[in-house]
Amino acid sequence: MDLTAKIKNVLNVETIKLELIKTAFGKPDVYLAKIDPRVLIFWYLVVSLLPWFTFNNTILITIIIYTAFLAVVSRVSPLILSLLGIGIITELFTILFFSAIFGGGSLQAVLPLLTLSMKIFIMSIASVSVFASMSPEKLSDGLLSIGLPAQFSFSISYAYRMLPILIDEFHQIFQSFRLRGKTPENHGFLKWRMVYYYIKVFVKSFYPLMLNVAKRTRLTVEALEVRGFSYSLHNPEAKKQKLAYLKLRKKDYLFIVSQLMLILLILWFGSQFPS
Repeated sequence: MDLTAKIKNVLNVETIKLELIKTAFGKPDVYLAKIDPRVLIFWYLVVSLLPWFTFNNTILITIIIYTAFLAVVSRVSPLILSLLGIGIITELFTILFFSAIFGGGSLQAVLPLLTLSMKIFIMSIASVSVFASMSPEKLSDGLLSIGLPAQFSFSISYAYRMLPILIDEFHQIFQSFRLRGKTPENHGFLKWRMVYYYIKVFVKSFYPLMLNVAKRTRLTVEALEVRGFSYSLHNPEAKKQKLAYLKLRKKDYLFIVSQLMLILLILWFGSQFPS
């Protein structure tokens, strides 16, 4: 019972909402948050694409350790790391299960799939390390400064801000359905009636949620247009003023040099001890 109570205290809507709010508003005190967003985006592309050009498992494992260390330094949400870990464990179990059925359980059938899983894991852990550290505004401005459309950059920032609000909205709608509804008196075998009841309420909650999202979106668009949002998107002076704070400083150059040296060291280590 104690274990069940602890799990319920961790896995509840309020905890998830708080973790999403922390992610949506960024963590200005962590190391990666102090680096220029353009540098972080470039670093993310390098670390995410590099594993796809090699099949050396030594290099892949070393990059996993390297990105995992950065995730710890970036203080990534335990909830996000837990979900990522559950996904990796499920994927490994699926690989072993199907390789045992269709591949006879041989290592020759498992190793290529494990190599692919490591590459996907590197992309995942690099993503949460970078994008959980930057605030939505810095991420949006970084994407805008490298030439992406302003509408796309703003939509990412807007989605970051809206996600905790939508979770809270959905929770309120779900609770209102529960208050006005009636749970089955006979739970059935393995409480299947209760499971069916909650799934039905879960699905019904999406309809008013979509209506509320449409209302919020319209209100946001009207507020932005009143403040000249469309004009600022296509005005070079407004864009220049918005991105004026993005300048490479000494810490950014130190980050570039140190990460480049680490990547070269990883490649050298993999060439000396290939797998």
